[in-house]
Amino acid sequence: MQHVATATDMTQEKVLDAKKAVPWIIFLIFFAVLNETVFNVSTPAIAKQYAITPTGVSWVLTTFIIFFGIGSVIYGRLSDIFSLKKLIVAGIVIYSVGSALGFLLQAWYPAVIFARAVQGAGASAIPALIMVVVARYFSPSDRGKIFGILTSTVSFAIAVGPVVGGFVSSTLHWTYLFIIPLFTLISIPFFRQILPEEKRKEGSVDILGAVLVAFSVAGITVYLSFPHWYYLAASVVLFIWFVAHIRRAKEPFIEPALFRNKLLRGGLIVGFLIFCTVMGIMFVIPLMLATVNDLSTSMIGLILFPGAICAVVFGTIGGNLADKKGNNFVVYIGMGLLFVSLAAIALTVGHSPWLISAALLPTYVGFSFIQTALANRVSLTLEVHETGVGMGLFNLISFISGAVGTALVAKLLDGGMMEVYKNPILNTIKAVPYSNLLLIFAAVVIISALFYKQIFGKKLYTA
Repeated sequence: MQHVATATDMTQEKVLDAKKAVPWIIFLIFFAVLNETVFNVSTPAIAKQYAITPTGVSWVLTTFIIFFGIGSVIYGRLSDIFSLKKLIVAGIVIYSVGSALGFLLQAWYPAVIFARAVQGAGASAIPALIMVVVARYFSPSDRGKIFGILTSTVSFAIAVGPVVGGFVSSTLHWTYLFIIPLFTLISIPFFRQILPEEKRKEGSVDILGAVLVAFSVAGITVYLSFPHWYYLAASVVLFIWFVAHIRRAKEPFIEPALFRNKLLRGGLIVGFLIFCTVMGIMFVIPLMLATVNDLSTSMIGLILFPGAICAVVFGTIGGNLADKKGNNFVVYIGMGLLFVSLAAIALTVGHSPWLISAALLPTYVGFSFIQTALANRVSLTLEVHETGVGMGLFNLISFISGAVGTALVAKLLDGGMMEVYKNPILNTIKAVPYSNLLLIFAAVVIISALFYKQIFGKKLYTA
């Protein structure tokens, strides 16, 4: 996983000039992470162009998430063996190739999905490897500050993604979103010049383990979209094979001993439930605003923007609160805000979209609180030598849950299962499935809070 530079390492390796390097790092991180959310508000337009269902259009998001998540873990391991310079350049090139393919082959929807997979495989290299660059090549006095800047950049990129996506889609066409990542090519000469040459190191990558995880996750995600038994069966068989494999491998993709840690298991389960819920919300809200309120992509971006910006600000506040009051305190506040927000949105569907915008504020704030404190809480359950692999697993779970959550929500909407209960408060029949889905999300948040309390204890003010 990530290599943290020791004092000996720093004397042997080049220390980068923060003033020269940080602007380029921010530039690259911004354009890599932007692609996680830039397509969100365009899903209604994509569905209309190809005449596909929410399940079909969800693959524009799901495919990228799956390949981004798996790739992030793989690149982290590769950075301990191969040259960082070559890996970063390769990631940028793959990311750009995927972008070019998506734009050039836009007439065929399967080609668009393939392009999103290539994009995810390339983009995943950037945040994973930049973290290693900071840990390996910056002085200890600069490192903490730079990690803070990276966190803010990631949050800002995720926040403005829907706004950028809405503007480009309404002004030009949604396919021009594929052009945006090509700006990362500008940074290649800088990284080739500033990063030192490195020789190949000892070690190996558990490619089979990574492939088994990737296809197991893809299998269950496909099953959620297209419920044929053989997809589920294939996923289960691949997962069993993966478990047997990591027990025998010398350097397994995921260390089996980690799963004996009860607190880690609990944190991963809570994280899976919450990330599934939030990614499902981020997928369903644009569809809801387009279907129920008949909003354009640019307007949808504006509706989402205030809440997204709140996540940037409150992520830091949540971290400070966790230090002062404890992680449990922040997690419970976050879950409370998330529940209130979901209940409020469920009751205001079909009314003014600006009411939805206001009700979304606690969603973004609550999730930023949970994300910050839960990650910190999980890290405290790990031994020092387990931190890299354990947090890598936590990050992988967040990506996987995002893919599963998006696919599951799309399937529930397609199947008509959300139209059973008709809330009398709603003013249009179109709002019914979305309102019911949001109420289910609220119930999942309560279940997650109760499970967290059981695993991590009843004390409010505790690490």
